[in-house]
Amino acid sequence: MKINTQLVHVGVGSDAKTGAITTPIYQSATFRHPALGQSTGFDYSRTQNPTRKVLEEAIAVLEGGSDGFAFASGMAAITAVLMLFKTDDHIVVVEDCYGGTYRILDKVFTNFGLKVSFVDATCLDEIENSLTPSTRCILIETPTNPLMKIVDIRAIVKMAKKKDIYVVVDNTFLTPYLQRPLELGADLVVHSATKYLAGHNDVICGLVVSRNKQLGERIRFIQNSTGGILGPNDSWLLIRGMKTLALRMDKHCQNAQALAEWLQKQEQVETVYYPGLPQHPGKHIQEQQATGYGGMLSFTVRDSRLAPHILKRVKLLQFAESLGGVESLITFPAVQTHADIPPEVRNRLGITDCLLRVSVGIEDIDDIIADFEQAFAD
Repeated sequence: MKINTQLVHVGVGSDAKTGAITTPIYQSATFRHPALGQSTGFDYSRTQNPTRKVLEEAIAVLEGGSDGFAFASGMAAITAVLMLFKTDDHIVVVEDCYGGTYRILDKVFTNFGLKVSFVDATCLDEIENSLTPSTRCILIETPTNPLMKIVDIRAIVKMAKKKDIYVVVDNTFLTPYLQRPLELGADLVVHSATKYLAGHNDVICGLVVSRNKQLGERIRFIQNSTGGILGPNDSWLLIRGMKTLALRMDKHCQNAQALAEWLQKQEQVETVYYPGLPQHPGKHIQEQQATGYGGMLSFTVRDSRLAPHILKRVKLLQFAESLGGVESLITFPAVQTHADIPPEVRNRLGITDCLLRVSVGIEDIDDIIADFEQAFAD
């Protein structure tokens, strides 16, 4: 089946006993054993729950992986992945990553002796020069957050495999509908499923998918041991949200392309970061490894005083953190999502007081543009 059909049928027919079309919510902490030494396959919901199992199996199929795992948040998911490594292991990370990823590496895992190098992952030489004998993982986002740089997954996989290094890809921005890193050779995929996969700004959740069973068993052990699992109600909400992913992503992409083209014509705008624009330096790579450009864009204004002016005046767009919901959101990364990155690092990367990030929703594009027009006005 095509992915559009797979998405619609997530969980359909999963309850053979009743014939329910939608997946039931199994709101149970524990399960009865048929007899001594026997199990239904479900013993305790931290280890496995029937609702969560449907979700985990679905994301594994959608990403083309062997095993899927659902966590209480995107940060719980990335934490489980980082727990694969130990003291003195070295990880190379894309430098303009999500601020929460930067924070947990810089402020938490370094306390346990994990070594981290943040690099420009669009420069393969810079990645290769950062590798050491203790490097165990290259963690990338593509497109990056918030500067929308495109990282060449195939090239990094080729480099990593020569040295037996894991490649982990945060696929939050594009989802398996537009990009499947495991099929390009990555070892693990991570999602903040709160975003596009759930799609309605009503559930916090994270996902991990492994390329092979061996690595999947290691993640399964960590998930069960640490307990940051997604509950059955939230698993059901995510299943429901995923059913319309194809429709939503098509509209997100269409609207983002139109808004990016409009923004670059505005005299108050200096730069628009969107991989669907002809001048974007990563457009060619994006077209080789994905089937769309996504619904996220960022732009810089020529005068830093304009940024708070826009944020105060928007009406349709919501000034809020997060992304990927049906509603359009606008974010000020320097003081919101990336505030934990030191100012000198932010400024070097281009995450300045002039940068705004937009999660382009599925409203009518004319209404989105009209809101920006009035917000840009004096």
